[in-house]
Amino acid sequence: MGNSDTKLHFRKAVIQLTTKTQPVEATDDVFWDQFWADASTTVQDVFALVPAAEIRAVREESPSNLATLCYKAVERLVQGADSGCPSDKERQIVLNCTRLLTRVLPYIFEDADWRGFFWSTVPGAGRAGRLDADGDDEARPLAESLLLAVANLLFCPDFTVQSHKKSSQDAAEDVLSIDSCEYIWEAGVGFAQSPPLNFVHDLNRTELLKLLLTCFSEAMYLPPSSDSKSLNPWVTFFCSAENRQALPLFTSLLNVVCAYDPVGYGIPYNHLLFSDYREQLVEQAVQILIVTLEHDAGSAAGSALQALDASGAPAAEEEEQESAGPDNLFVNYLSRIHREEDLGFILKGLARLLNNPLVQTYLPRSAKKIQFHQELLIVFWKFCDFNKKFLFFVLKSSDVLDMLVPILFYLNDARADQSRMGLMHIGVFVLLLLSGERNFGVRLNKPYTLRVPMDIPVFTGNHADLLIVIFHKIITSGHQRLQPLFDCLLTIIVNISPYMKSLSMVAANKLLHLLEAFSTPWFLFSSTQNHLLVFFLLEVFNNIIQYQFDGNCNLVYAIIRKRNIFHHLANLPTDTASVQKALQKKRKSRVSRTNSTEAESMEGSRPAVPAEPGTLKASLEATPGIDKITEKSQVTENGTLVAVPQSDSPQAAADNSAMSGASDTESNSERDHEADHTESESTRGRLSSVSSSVACSANPDWVLSWKGKLPLQTIMRLLQVLVPQVEKICIDKGLTDESEILKFLQHGTLVGLLPIPHPILIRKYQANAGTVMWFRTYMWGVIYLRNLDPPIWYDTDIRLFEIQRI
Repeated sequence: MGNSDTKLHFRKAVIQLTTKTQPVEATDDVFWDQFWADASTTVQDVFALVPAAEIRAVREESPSNLATLCYKAVERLVQGADSGCPSDKERQIVLNCTRLLTRVLPYIFEDADWRGFFWSTVPGAGRAGRLDADGDDEARPLAESLLLAVANLLFCPDFTVQSHKKSSQDAAEDVLSIDSCEYIWEAGVGFAQSPPLNFVHDLNRTELLKLLLTCFSEAMYLPPSSDSKSLNPWVTFFCSAENRQALPLFTSLLNVVCAYDPVGYGIPYNHLLFSDYREQLVEQAVQILIVTLEHDAGSAAGSALQALDASGAPAAEEEEQESAGPDNLFVNYLSRIHREEDLGFILKGLARLLNNPLVQTYLPRSAKKIQFHQELLIVFWKFCDFNKKFLFFVLKSSDVLDMLVPILFYLNDARADQSRMGLMHIGVFVLLLLSGERNFGVRLNKPYTLRVPMDIPVFTGNHADLLIVIFHKIITSGHQRLQPLFDCLLTIIVNISPYMKSLSMVAANKLLHLLEAFSTPWFLFSSTQNHLLVFFLLEVFNNIIQYQFDGNCNLVYAIIRKRNIFHHLANLPTDTASVQKALQKKRKSRVSRTNSTEAESMEGSRPAVPAEPGTLKASLEATPGIDKITEKSQVTENGTLVAVPQSDSPQAAADNSAMSGASDTESNSERDHEADHTESESTRGRLSSVSSSVACSANPDWVLSWKGKLPLQTIMRLLQVLVPQVEKICIDKGLTDESEILKFLQHGTLVGLLPIPHPILIRKYQANAGTVMWFRTYMWGVIYLRNLDPPIWYDTDIRLFEIQRI
């Protein structure tokens, strides 16, 4: 009964606020206390009892009342932070104010006239009671007071952290002077003790972090902008030196995420019997991390650290780097983590969480499965991008494969689901970043022995085979809007190809099948971009033949068997009649899969499922073309990388001629419709349907401009030498068994017969304004869709992206 009474009182207060035409004085504490005095209103109650229409009505008709409500709620948070919340009543007031502000803030942000409100001081508010203890802080903007109060409350003994005192008599006096670094939430980076789990503290932290995330979400209400210098003022202030809790909070968030083990002691079905409050906290923590680490000048941190080698830097360099580090303290702290045990703790934690959904158990659904893998991928991305020592650490052992396998699993699982296009992109971007480092290609030679349930052909091979087989699956049976990712997928294969020591027959056939699909005349002539896919694949074959010929008899045999593809490419017709004839065939053309083992899938696997009807999906910015997000580097004889101007190689010249003249958005909006790669899971991949306006650009001059640059010399020389030898051995010995031919190729050599090895060209990921904007829309889209209980931003006027129902 009492519970329903308090809800009734709260509802009456809301109605009074919306119906009062006269401004309510800030000094009328009896009226304002109604909103936070009740002890039993939950966050769900606040969202139900404060409807969106009424918040908008107060905003339009009684703006001073809404302003006073926000001011008074922030004032109570500041008072709670100053006093240390010694009583249950004060803690309840802080939680109620937190929930109310979480509810109201999105409606402040959606109105352009209101966005400056929190960054101004409230006129006359000082009469009602000062927000800050110090007189000179009285004029601090409301936003700053709010952020500092929340930061302090996150380290409030007996409220959000375990008190170190035996008695709490004098605890309140020194709340503002305690060393928060002694109250870090979890052991890990920079902190050795693991405080006892306290679910009440976890719940309180979660609610405060939810409010913090809501404060940062002003970015959702601004349209996408190519101006990469537009910083989020909330994040900028919170991560500045003004916030004395920046270091302990960053460390707490990081440690809570990386130390979390969803399986725990592994008792079957324990997640159905007990609530895991730590999981809610981890989800909020990882979302706060990805938002605070969105730092457009982060490349400055990357470039400062790029000069450091894996062994470390002299003290003078470190001092200089520290002083020149980014203003965002979260990025600064992240970029300076360097101890091996800390780097290992972070990598193991992220790998454990990303692998969690892949874990197989004998009892169905008996193990807890986490759902925040997209946020984890963004965190991993940020660490690799901002902290080069972390990137070197990841790649110096086969631990990187613990990240690779789950990423490939997610890519394969999401390929047919258009609601998970963002997940496909972030997975591919992470692999593109890793593939720019030589060590990544070397690590992929480790045999693949895991049996993760993926609907791919059974094969015996290494992790490079797994990557190629899954990329082939994405290209031939993924969702049609994945076309802009094809050049990224092939760039990754190009980057790792000089280091692939021994491809399996399954992977070799997949590569040849892709070349066959992409080199059909109708596909080549259908778009100004498509021939680049052939260039990439030819570069893969050339790298393997020139640098890893000895162990790759399977690929050499596959090239010999499919030699007609290369002959057709060399003799590609360029006259107008042939080009037009090929384009007319495009709708009828079908590419059959060549691999007979395609139907044989892994036991326990399942095909990718399309989105459920009614699924919400956040729209994404266009993906910049591969030339915009990579820079070319040449590997010299001693293994160092030298940047290469784009026109230095025939391949690059072809890139330039094809890519020039198209902006990021143009090139992608075209490519979205260039080719369908759908659907038939069991039998075929389909390449078709190009807009006629693009097809019109195919003419003999254009075809000749890139056909002469096709890097076919090495492969043609290989065929010229080996085909007669293989044919002779088959006739002489009457061979029909391919294992004998493979044995012959295994012991063959082309030393002195091939052209001089070309320099290895690596395309390293390079951030630009387009990718910065893409990451911002993707990140906030994920956060929007993952916060539906309570639905913080639902039904507000989001402008950064669109929410579509599939």
